[in-house]
Amino acid sequence: MAASLGPPVCPIIDFHAHTGGEHAATIWLDAARTFGVERVHSMVRLPEADAIRRVLGDRVRFIAFPNFRASDPRRSFTEGFLHDIQEFHDRFDSRMIKLWNAPRLRDIAHPDDLASLAEFDGEWRVRHATLAQQLGMSIMVHVADPDTWFATRYSDPSKYGSKLNQYRGLRVMLDRFSVPWVAAHMGGWPEDLPFLSSLLRAHQNLYLDTSATKWIVRELGRQPREQVVEFFTQWRGRLIFGSDIVSTDEHLAPKTAAQKAHPMGDLADGPEAAFELYASRYWTLRTMFESAYEGESPIADPDLAMVDPANHSPMSAPGLRGLSLDASLLRTLYRDAALRVVPSLGAPLAG
Repeated sequence: MAASLGPPVCPIIDFHAHTGGEHAATIWLDAARTFGVERVHSMVRLPEADAIRRVLGDRVRFIAFPNFRASDPRRSFTEGFLHDIQEFHDRFDSRMIKLWNAPRLRDIAHPDDLASLAEFDGEWRVRHATLAQQLGMSIMVHVADPDTWFATRYSDPSKYGSKLNQYRGLRVMLDRFSVPWVAAHMGGWPEDLPFLSSLLRAHQNLYLDTSATKWIVRELGRQPREQVVEFFTQWRGRLIFGSDIVSTDEHLAPKTAAQKAHPMGDLADGPEAAFELYASRYWTLRTMFESAYEGESPIADPDLAMVDPANHSPMSAPGLRGLSLDASLLRTLYRDAALRVVPSLGAPLAG
């Protein structure tokens, strides 16, 4: 399938992935090379970063990210994250931090921290962003979640607010901190391209990445092709290729539910399945961007069953519609836009 696509128009930078697991990372690297991905901008826990650097060398650049599995998660999201930002910068020359503000943060944050963490302009978020700007680092954000989740998981607005509410604090921070910001997962709202255009128009320091492959494929595939191509063309240079691939050594062997520590640890049960998992994301994204393909996505999408259980199962998949972007636009999406935000991603590979 990779051979049928041929090499991409330029070496691809995957601006958003989670290449964890010392052994799984070698399998990710095999899949990445197969589909022309030269370098990855990745989130891993700080204790794992040395091992991943040994495996991937200078193909990997790290995004400073909180340690979600720390023994004291409250500290890891507050003072601990300030420490990790500094460490990622000093030890690994990280050029970006990640602020994770998914609505479900309200389910896991300590009640005393909600006011300072759950909003982008809360006290702790301001402290994290201040340190990043002082260190010359850009900021990636996770804002909102799929419309399917707001129709189901987040249906209580008294707890989660509306989807539009998620963007209030982000707008404040975009104006307050002049560094480049990258809103992951097509800004959290691929379902509404006009809204994203208004956000990009109002904030010149904002970029979007295309990560969260199954979500992006589902929602872009539902919209008229001409409108999607127009959006990518209008915002050339502000849209960055990302996959959101998660690799973990838990993918390399069968496990029971009780054995699963990683939330995505059950998506593969051996090396071959792990390769297929990672490769499927790259094939799907490249097929969508480069071809006129019309068919079913190879990625199961449980969100379909979540909102319409009568007509879908957890293994149902949405349609995949190719956009046939021109070569010049692909070069910008695959590489040039990333280098506008993090120029060091373009440094020659060693060896």
